[in-house]
Amino acid sequence: MKWMDIEDIAIALHEKYPDTDPLSVRFTDLHDWVCALPDFDDDPKSSNEKKLEAIQMAWLEEHQDDQ
Repeated sequence: MKWMDIEDIAIALHEKYPDTDPLSVRFTDLHDWVCALPDFDDDPKSSNEKKLEAIQMAWLEEHQDDQ
């Protein structure tokens, strides 16, 4: 996965942290969690706030769909 794979990252985060409210996760932690995903293979330095926000919103959608 790369930073541009927003939906795939969101699904992976939801599977790994199913009980976590995505809005409660700080961007610094979100960045670390994405980089730690087993299938993630991109430059950690190429993320930015816009990408992290998109991931957080996609993750929130996954989270809400599961409620």
